[in-house]
Amino acid sequence: MDLLAALERLEEEFEDVQQQLTTQEVLSDPNRLRELSVRHSELEPAMDKLGEYRSHLSTARDAAAMLESTEDDEMQQFLRAELAQAQEAIAAMEEDLLLLLIPPDPMRNRNAIVEIRAGTGGDEAALFAGDLFEMYQHYVARQGWELEVISANEGAVGGYKEIIFNVRGTRAYDILKHESGVHRVQRVPKTESQGRIHTSAATVAVLPEAEEVDVEINPSDLSWDTFRAGGPGGQSMQKNETAVRVTHTPTGITAASRDERSQKQNREKALTVLRARLYEHEQQKQTEQLDAQRRAAVKTGDRSEKVRTYNFPQDRVTDHRIGLTLHNLPEIMAGQIDSLLAALGEHERKQKLEALAESL
Repeated sequence: MDLLAALERLEEEFEDVQQQLTTQEVLSDPNRLRELSVRHSELEPAMDKLGEYRSHLSTARDAAAMLESTEDDEMQQFLRAELAQAQEAIAAMEEDLLLLLIPPDPMRNRNAIVEIRAGTGGDEAALFAGDLFEMYQHYVARQGWELEVISANEGAVGGYKEIIFNVRGTRAYDILKHESGVHRVQRVPKTESQGRIHTSAATVAVLPEAEEVDVEINPSDLSWDTFRAGGPGGQSMQKNETAVRVTHTPTGITAASRDERSQKQNREKALTVLRARLYEHEQQKQTEQLDAQRRAAVKTGDRSEKVRTYNFPQDRVTDHRIGLTLHNLPEIMAGQIDSLLAALGEHERKQKLEALAESL
């Protein structure tokens, strides 16, 4: 398959999307209309580039054909220059055109469900999980997004054994998805009395927020449990059982929410998390990639499975997936993770480009 043939298939998709956008069936379905409108806006620039690419190909083809049929030296010189110029323009366009052929992630515009759990390291791991949560809080605020805690289980000396939250904002999942994995910290913990450096870990999982149309849940497949919400320090304990846990019986997948004061609100939040987990579960079944998304990225929470290391004594952050090291740890922990996220996004783009180029 060559590049032009691939682009022409994209052109067929564009024409199909245009046609669907005029049908009453799509116009009466807000979700489908939004989905197709987004895809139309993504494909439209490609159509302009396709026209320009075809023009350069035609110029190169005509110049090459005329070169073979003429013996006039002056005309040959002119045609060689025209052919070289067209070939240069074609080569310059190819990477941009390949980018247009990369299939978009259907979840790219979704909100994100983020789960942080303390891993290896006891109390220090819980404290680090709390630091990661604050880092994401700062980043979300700087982006102008919204963050809502769904469930939190505090550590004995602070931080969190587990905290789950929803991030709402433009391309939240697409931008944050690379944060999934084991985050390792090297520092002198607050719990250390002799000043020794400890290594601990926390896991981060970023899931796309699934919509009702993505996952069909039969209410009869759900089992609900209620319990009292509260944390360490009994003053915050509630007498009423407002916290909830929901179990999807066919799969055994569970989700819980305890942060809201009403059982109804906690049920809604728990269903949001359950829906995201069920969507991920279904995606894994369909693709047969058991190492995908949360389970792959997080694994066991062992330090050896790290994707990123935060070394406080050396003021160093290293992302092991792309070999990037930065020496601005205080800024990173304050939510200035833009450079990390941008580098990870660029790495993903290059990988997809290489794979696509090999297939053409």
